[in-house]
Amino acid sequence: MEFDRPAFLSAAGSGPHSLRDLGFPRPLVIQVLAPHPDDFDAIALSLRYLQRQGHALHVAVLTTGASGVDPGFEGADDDDARAALRETEQRASCALFGLAPERLTFLRLWGEPANAETNGPAPAVAPQEPDDLARLAGWMAAQPADLLFMPHGNDSNRTHRRTFEAVRAVAATQGLRAWACLNQDAKTVQMRVDLHFDFGAQDAAWKARLLRCHRSQQERNLRTRGSGFDARVLEVNRQAAQALGLRLPYAETFELMPLGG
Repeated sequence: MEFDRPAFLSAAGSGPHSLRDLGFPRPLVIQVLAPHPDDFDAIALSLRYLQRQGHALHVAVLTTGASGVDPGFEGADDDDARAALRETEQRASCALFGLAPERLTFLRLWGEPANAETNGPAPAVAPQEPDDLARLAGWMAAQPADLLFMPHGNDSNRTHRRTFEAVRAVAATQGLRAWACLNQDAKTVQMRVDLHFDFGAQDAAWKARLLRCHRSQQERNLRTRGSGFDARVLEVNRQAAQALGLRLPYAETFELMPLGG
């Protein structure tokens, strides 16, 4: 590895461990690879903790998420308008988070199929989408990361799986030696928990405010599920904390995976 981090490597071998217990010898460069607008917010408390510790966050949103917007929502009648809407929502969320605008990039990769949330084989990445992989590789190379946050590969959402595969492919090509934190999501099928960041009601309320910045997703969840996007994400966190037997009622959880070595 490029720097000595015994506590971090210890966490990789057994766990789960609290993110608060990891000691790093210097400020890190952290890349957050979000498949859609709003995936950043699903792990916002872990990321806020790391930013407050002095680590530099760089966020890339890989796809537009246009397929997740109800037709005509707030006047967005085509894919470009829906993409712009979702990016506006993400900018508002990141502003509330306290992320500098220049640290947020929208890559607009891969058109999303209408059945992006269904189970099934993930589409191949490298042969079909070389230009998109090159754009992702360019962004990753611009600020080589010590630590990455990205979706888990064992996920029912095809775009989440495609992101997982693409980042691994780019890391191998670039010879990147870093660790990835694979985050639990509402669509994660199964994962090992190596790290967690537990939190209480006050932090949950702050996170809910971030999630509600994604108005298109809040309204869509209220219409289709009878509860908001904020409640859905926090319920995943509540169940995670309960499964781990943590003192605080909510937790964001991660599986650690080495990249490039």
